[in-house]
Amino acid sequence: MNMFSKGNEKKDEQNTNASSATEQNNEEIGAKSCNENIGDTAETDLVKTMLDEKTKQCEEYFGMLQRTAAEFDNFKKRTAKEKEALYSDAVSDTISAILPVVDNFERAMKASESEETTSASFKEGIDLVYRQLKDVLKNLGVEEIKCVGEEFDPQLHNAVMHIEDDSFGDNTVVDEFQKGYILKDKVIRHSMVKVAN
Repeated sequence: MNMFSKGNEKKDEQNTNASSATEQNNEEIGAKSCNENIGDTAETDLVKTMLDEKTKQCEEYFGMLQRTAAEFDNFKKRTAKEKEALYSDAVSDTISAILPVVDNFERAMKASESEETTSASFKEGIDLVYRQLKDVLKNLGVEEIKCVGEEFDPQLHNAVMHIEDDSFGDNTVVDEFQKGYILKDKVIRHSMVKVAN
């Protein structure tokens, strides 16, 4: 064997060793890469599963929101109808209470056309109708605001005149031009009054 062939053999042996080391290295890298891919796949599947769960949860919440919005809209419509019905019932009840008074006024008007009616009987009939109307208002909860002799209250009275008179106290209502009415705690119409001092 010559020297060249020995050197070649060593080189071949080294190349074979290097090639085997490279193959072994490649196998290890491939195994690592495969394990990483398996790990990545498992992680990706986990993320996808979590995403699907969150998507379903979001869809449920969105559905609940839509149902709640629809229920609220229905509630508003129903409440508006009930309010309208209550108002209509209140007006109907009030009108029903006043209609007998209107009937009596019509009878009084017909009676005034008759030759047999005297002014005294006509006045008596009107007084009866007036008392009937006052009773209806009282039954509805409407009351007159007391004012003459009372201290002026801007919540209840509307002063249209002012006089200086030492016989009355300060801010005293001395005359009433138009009656005021109150329903429970709500003023329906202020009393139109004259105030002294």
